[in-house]
Amino acid sequence: MRKALLALAIGGFGIGMTEFVIMGILPEVAEALNITIPEAGHFISAYALGVVVGAPLLTIFGNKLPPQKVLLGLMVWFTVFNTLSAFSSSYTLLLISRFLSGLPHGAFFGIGAVVAGKLAKPGKDAQAIAMMFTGLTVANVIGVPLGTWLGQNFEWGVAFLAVGVVGVFAVLSVKFWMPELPAEASNGLKKDLQALKKPELWMVILLTTIGTGGFFAWYSYIAPLITDVAGHNEEIVSYAMILAGLGMVAGNFIGAKLAEMFSPINAVIIALVLMVIALLSNTFLAYDQIGVLVMSFILPLIAFCIATPIQMAVINSAKGSEMLGSSLNQSAFNMGNASGAYLAGLPIAYGYGIVSAQYVGAAMAAIGIFIGLGVIMVRRQQAAQFEVSSS
Repeated sequence: MRKALLALAIGGFGIGMTEFVIMGILPEVAEALNITIPEAGHFISAYALGVVVGAPLLTIFGNKLPPQKVLLGLMVWFTVFNTLSAFSSSYTLLLISRFLSGLPHGAFFGIGAVVAGKLAKPGKDAQAIAMMFTGLTVANVIGVPLGTWLGQNFEWGVAFLAVGVVGVFAVLSVKFWMPELPAEASNGLKKDLQALKKPELWMVILLTTIGTGGFFAWYSYIAPLITDVAGHNEEIVSYAMILAGLGMVAGNFIGAKLAEMFSPINAVIIALVLMVIALLSNTFLAYDQIGVLVMSFILPLIAFCIATPIQMAVINSAKGSEMLGSSLNQSAFNMGNASGAYLAGLPIAYGYGIVSAQYVGAAMAAIGIFIGLGVIMVRRQQAAQFEVSSS
């Protein structure tokens, strides 16, 4: 089991590295391809779009195959197109490569979360899922800074070559360490899609999109917050990113413990309440050079307390279509990334300053709390109706 979970973690490391390393080498990519920084930002959006599209589609197509073969195929796809990204010589080629690189992201985490839960000992599924997400969080501490350094000091494509190397390790680890579990019992695509008609499932997915968007409202503007608001030198941003990565690692395991102590949905609500408090506090602390760095650790810690519990909540809500529901939740994470960055940018664009993004993030997290409470109410109503029908 440990080797299988390590294989999932290695895949998560590669995915986390490719998703975020582009942000650190954006100027180098823009200069090499003779495009503007905003145009280079399209590569970030293309990857996110690939995640949103690929998560449900690849999961549906791979639903009748053994999970080990599907995960292996996803990692081969990931490795090939990330390596091709390194050799893209034009805006169009890199845009296509980044979109294709993002396709396996959501399906890998979605299917991997279900597999991790099945491999775990009874009552330890939260810890197993957290182990998979450890790769993603550790990537922000080691992989992204290393990839950024390689891209800045050599050619930008070297960063994606490094991702390709990680992908090779992921392919080999899934091939040799992942047990050959049987394919999921499926009643066909029509039945699987019918399982997605449950309002509770879509409430949880909406919770992921809006609630986690609160974190990305802050994270998307961390650099100007540290330099323009707190007054740090630009060099401090890289150290703040490492602090954020360490916070993600810690929060990932704390979130798993919260899911075991409380129910997954209650753990999510607790984390969102803390996020609202932290984001509002940051409207004051962001002006302090020490305070802004402390919050660079605390906010990611709180945000990643959500990762494992919300994944468990969506799996519990998607009975009969766990892998598809789990993969859709990964699409929701990326929609949260995009919506958080976009909505938080609106008050900044209207001249209210970088700190105004904290209020947008707090509002999104607060909305997530109410959606979470709504999920609990729906479940109680369903339980009451079941008791009545049983009696």
